[in-house]
Amino acid sequence: MIVNRSIPTPSFSQFEVGPLTVHLYALCIIAGIAIAIWLGNKRFASVNSDLQGVVSEVAVIAVPSGIIGGRLYHVISSPSEYFGENGNLINIFKIWQGGLGIWGAISLGALGAYFSYRRLARTVSLPSFGVFLDAIAPGILFAQAIGRFGNWFNAELFGRPLDTWWGLEIAYRDRPRGFGLFETFHPTFAYEAIWSSLIAILLIRYGKYWSAGATFAAYVSAYSFGRFFIESIRIDPAELLGGLRINQWVSALIFILASAIFLKFYRREQSQPR
Repeated sequence: MIVNRSIPTPSFSQFEVGPLTVHLYALCIIAGIAIAIWLGNKRFASVNSDLQGVVSEVAVIAVPSGIIGGRLYHVISSPSEYFGENGNLINIFKIWQGGLGIWGAISLGALGAYFSYRRLARTVSLPSFGVFLDAIAPGILFAQAIGRFGNWFNAELFGRPLDTWWGLEIAYRDRPRGFGLFETFHPTFAYEAIWSSLIAILLIRYGKYWSAGATFAAYVSAYSFGRFFIESIRIDPAELLGGLRINQWVSALIFILASAIFLKFYRREQSQPR
């Protein structure tokens, strides 16, 4: 009996349902969003049962904002794919092919959530926005973990060649130029999914002891730390600055800022029950 000593890449990334084409990347994103909203609602309602459903209402604005922000960040940080000599502007709208930058998604998504939350606060008594962010942080991490499996289905964003049992099999047609002779690569989608899930579990366990805002800051800080190193493994085309990928610089900068914010909030006395 021959044992497969590597991780296979799915042979399909979409399927047909009548006249519709269902992309598995999109399904992973949708599933992640659903988990994030469900868990966020559950955690926020634990603060006060009257808050049930608030996360869902805020998500109506926050989720589209996050998707737009994620796409904008990807396009801006990878301009050659769309504006270069062989670029195609139409591809900007093909989100199902992959390409949602997490930093843009967090930034614009949080901004959309803030304005939606403030609007809702005019009619309903709500705790601070920091309490809201803390409630949704673990769910966002699980959403990111699930979303990374979309990269697995798309056979994209994998790392350097890796010859071991957890190496990811990549078909010849999907290998970058210069890597055609290598068959297995670092499964960076799995690294990030595991890292994000681990952070989420730790935040659920320990975040309840921290002051408002600290849990969300810890999420951003810890994710950035892991993303810096995972990004260094990837071999997909990327803009470089000083020998590092742009996303590494962004991760390092956000790690420093988020860590400082976490330390500031962590020292505060807890002002809201969890």
